Formats: sequence, structure tokens, C-alpha cells
Amino acid sequence: MDFWLDFFIDPFRYAYMQKAFLITFLIALPMAAMSSLMVLKGWSLMGDAMSHAVLPGIVMAFIAGVPLAVGAFGAGLFCAVATGWLNANSRVKEDTMMGIVFSGMFGLGIVLHVSVRSSLHLDHILFGDMLGVRWSDIGTTALLAALCSAFLISKWRDLVAQAFDGMHARAIGLRTGWLHYGLLTSIALMIVASLQAVGIILSIALLVAPGAIAFLVARTFAGMLSVAVGSVILSALFGIFASYHIDSEPAPTMVLFMTGFFIVALVVSQVRDMRMRQAARG
Repeated sequence: MDFWLDFFIDPFRYAYMQKAFLITFLIALPMAAMSSLMVLKGWSLMGDAMSHAVLPGIVMAFIAGVPLAVGAFGAGLFCAVATGWLNANSRVKEDTMMGIVFSGMFGLGIVLHVSVRSSLHLDHILFGDMLGVRWSDIGTTALLAALCSAFLISKWRDLVAQAFDGMHARAIGLRTGWLHYGLLTSIALMIVASLQAVGIILSIALLVAPGAIAFLVARTFAGMLSVAVGSVILSALFGIFASYHIDSEPAPTMVLFMTGFFIVALVVSQVRDMRMRQAARG
């Protein structure tokens, strides 16, 4: 009995583990909500693009001596705006433009990082440093998460209407342009907020996987949001807890659990659809 009690309680005895849980939960709600909207809008590749594109901004901010979050946010937003402008002024499709822009900016970030020989640890930028989180990092993440959550809550109905039917949203007088760039700005802020916890690459999973899991399981948007939030929280709990006992990195372990939840959701949805087809025939 004592063994199992220690097994479950032991990770919570250390301050660095407590901070890892806290910073992950801070980004869970806004990231899950954005993921749901992005899956509905078909923006999954946009999250991928913006996550990769922040690297040159981080290196430039380090060179200029300004907060890294400022450079990351500026680079992510530039990627989104540049993609939109190129898409509007070219015959090439948007997904192709996103691939070109984010790969170009990610390549620029790598070149800058190598050429300036900075003290930035590239592994921490790419994959995060969840166990090295400081209270100042938690404060910054909490502030950015609060700003994004405030925008999502205040414009939630408008954002949902635009996600389901952009033409209808314009027809009823919604300012879809402001909503579009407001959501892009929020995505960029949340990528910055998640950098310390999960890094550039693994933040993609938080922007895509929760919404995809919820889309497979839920029947209503409210249900979809609940499932998305729950999947992030459970992945964080299981992933960080497991990483402590198997001596692995918390962020990749968390993403593995999220992938596992997606596979379970896919199987459940397939079985449910099969039963519905059989019921319709019978």
C-alpha cells in the first residue's frame, strides 16, 4: 500500500514537477479552444507554420537584447500575415504558401542560430524545458493565456459562426477580417506562451490533436470543447507523471499520450459509425 501511495504522490513532492504541471494546465484551456476552432476551419497547417516560423524571431530578439517572447510573437504574426497576402495575390493555394513561408522562416532561424553562435540552447527552443520552468515563466504564460482566453470568451459566438460558415458570418454583419486576424494573433500569443513548456515543434500537437480528438468523439461544439480540454489535461497528467517514473522528457511523453487518445477516439468513432450504419440497414 505504501509503495503505491509513494508511486503516485512522489512526483508532486518536487517543486520542478509542480511547476511543470502548473504551466501545462495554464495553456490547456486556450490551446484546446483554439485547436477546436482551427480543426473546424481547416487551419491545422497554419498552426504548424506559425510554430516553426517563430524561430528566427527568437534568435533576432536574443541578438537585439529584447525579450524572446516579443521576437517569437512578431515572427509568428508575420508568418500568418505574409501567408494571407501571398494567398490573396497568387494563384498558388494557401496550404502551399504556408509550407513555403514556414519552411523558409524555419531555415532562416537555423542559419541565424548557427551563425551568431548564441548561448540559446536549440533543444530547449525546439522541444521546451518543462522541468526548468521558473516562476517568471509561469507569470508570463499566465498573462498571455489570460489575454487569449479573454479574447476567445468575448468573441466566442462570432468565432464559432465564422468557423462553421464564413459567408453566413459576413452576411449577418460580423467583422470577419478582424475576427480572422484576432484569432491569428491569439494563436501566435499561445505559441509564445507554450514555448517554455513544450517548445516550438511540440506546440503543434497542442494546436491540432485536441481538436482532432474532440471532432471524432463529440456531437456538439460544446461537447467538442469539453473533450478537447479534457484530452489536454489528461495528456499532461499522464505524460508528466509517466516521464518522472521512466526518466523521459515530459513534453514528448505528453504528446505520445495525446496521440494514443487520438487513436482511441478514431477507433471509437469508427465503431460508432459502423453501428449506426447497421442500425439504419436493419
